[in-house]
Amino acid sequence: MWGAGVSALVLLVVGGVGAWIYEDLNNNITSADVDDKLGGDRPENLSPGSKNILVVGSDSREGANAKYGKDLTTMQSDTLMVLHVPANRKWATVVSFPRDSWVRIPACAKGDGSTSDPHHFKINEAFALGGSTGEVASAAACTIKTVEANTGLRIDHFMSVDFQGFKGMVDSLGGIEVCPKQAIHDEKAKLDLDAGCQTVAGEKALGYVRARYGVGDGSDIGRIGRQQEFMDALAKKAKSKLTSPNALYGFLQSATKSLTTDPDLAGIQPLYGLADELKGVPSDRLAFLTVPNYPREADVPTDKANVVWQYPQASDLFTSLARDREVSKEQLTARTKNPVYASAVRVRVLNATGVQGRAAAVAEKLRAAGFTVVGTGNAPRTSATTTVSYPAGQERQAAVLAGWLPKAGSGQDASAQAGSVTLVVGQDLEADALK
Repeated sequence: MWGAGVSALVLLVVGGVGAWIYEDLNNNITSADVDDKLGGDRPENLSPGSKNILVVGSDSREGANAKYGKDLTTMQSDTLMVLHVPANRKWATVVSFPRDSWVRIPACAKGDGSTSDPHHFKINEAFALGGSTGEVASAAACTIKTVEANTGLRIDHFMSVDFQGFKGMVDSLGGIEVCPKQAIHDEKAKLDLDAGCQTVAGEKALGYVRARYGVGDGSDIGRIGRQQEFMDALAKKAKSKLTSPNALYGFLQSATKSLTTDPDLAGIQPLYGLADELKGVPSDRLAFLTVPNYPREADVPTDKANVVWQYPQASDLFTSLARDREVSKEQLTARTKNPVYASAVRVRVLNATGVQGRAAAVAEKLRAAGFTVVGTGNAPRTSATTTVSYPAGQERQAAVLAGWLPKAGSGQDASAQAGSVTLVVGQDLEADALK
């Protein structure tokens, strides 16, 4: 699942092997052009020189992969991350997106000539929706559009690695040691594993990183933590095998055969260049983060299956990366304590667009997201911009609401209604643009 990043690291040694091996590995990598599928309404790059690389762990549910998803006929993404490489190359951040994240999926080309309608669903649906005909380019494009729309980050490159390639990489290294504190029995992940330290390879390695329901609290968040630990162990094992030609060649064969990237990364040379940029990053400045979140059940009691992103902490994280500012795991953990749920935010919605019914339409979207709408009406004058105002004591609630709204300004107002925040809907806010 993280073979793209690991292989980039290992490819530093490729310059010392024969030309025929170079060509062999180079020709393994598949290129998929997504530029013509992304449209023109994309975030700006606010930090020239930095890079955001989308990494997808995927499979087609065909052939040997079929047993991992009963009745699933489309391409699936089980892991979704963004690697942020700063302009100064002195640090790096990997942000994991829980696949159960409830987000807005924008309109996407489906590969068969049709286009999906914008809607809200789990974030991992984007890959399956775009890849409904088996085309990686469309799957990646829909995922990129979804990540960009919900984070404001400009995605510069993408990498997709499938299940079978992941197993091959682990096997070529002789397996990876894991130390589960309790036995794992997960039928969906096809895994039965005893407690205690042991080396896993093949199907067991794949099952370990996919396991969710038979271990811990059964959440995708817990699985992300185990995946990140496995990634660290995989990287260390790969480094230790750099002097073993057989292991190295097998690792690179599996990695490159399972790898699909955008054209600018589709080759040994550009991956070598990326690895060269990252090799100087010290381990204590490589941060593995997860988008701040909480169970959606806190806002929508009937939804016990999904999570929503915690605002304003999630938007603050994305803004920091967009502006090329480093965020440590310790900093993020401190900021995400004691979340304010959307359901705890009381909102009065005022229409300043001049378009009849806009306040009611926005209020309906806010209720669906879990906010408590206490009233609607018309603003005294029209406004081009959307604003959130609040009385003293409602700062955190206002920050939560502003985090859900793209480009909304926020400020304290002594005349604002006590005990609630006021949303003035400007002409820049479409009713279906809420995150």
